[in-house]
Amino acid sequence: VYIADNPRVPLRASAVRNKLKLYHEDVGLLTYALMGYETKVSVLSGNVNINYGALYENACAQLLYAHGFNNLYYYANKKNGEVDFLLEKAGKVWPVEIKSGKDYNRHSALNNLLNNNDYGIDSAYVFYNGNVIRKNSILYLPIYMIDLLKRL
Repeated sequence: VYIADNPRVPLRASAVRNKLKLYHEDVGLLTYALMGYETKVSVLSGNVNINYGALYENACAQLLYAHGFNNLYYYANKKNGEVDFLLEKAGKVWPVEIKSGKDYNRHSALNNLLNNNDYGIDSAYVFYNGNVIRKNSILYLPIYMIDLLKRL
């Protein structure tokens, strides 16, 4: 997933080819590689005190790609912060954040993008472990709904 240093359509025009994130194709193997035996047992037991952030983001990257978002980008800027994914649909940029913990409403980088009128981004999505909520221009959706994003 390449970084887009200018979150405007077309994202491909601002992609920086030497800055990227790599995602593992198999979340199960990623879990095995990242976590020790005790942590893996905790995951299988449903322990909610584990940071699932990297696993959630990796799984969402797979799902977005599988459901038609073939050009995934992310945004990172020292001043504005990092947004997990920038998607392009219907001539607009859709910023997407993936949250695995209880601090799902903390996303300063996403707010910075929405508050910058030069970018023309009027809505954003946060996928998390909760119900559907709309707060101003941000739509919070349950993590399991990531594969429905293409239909919105």
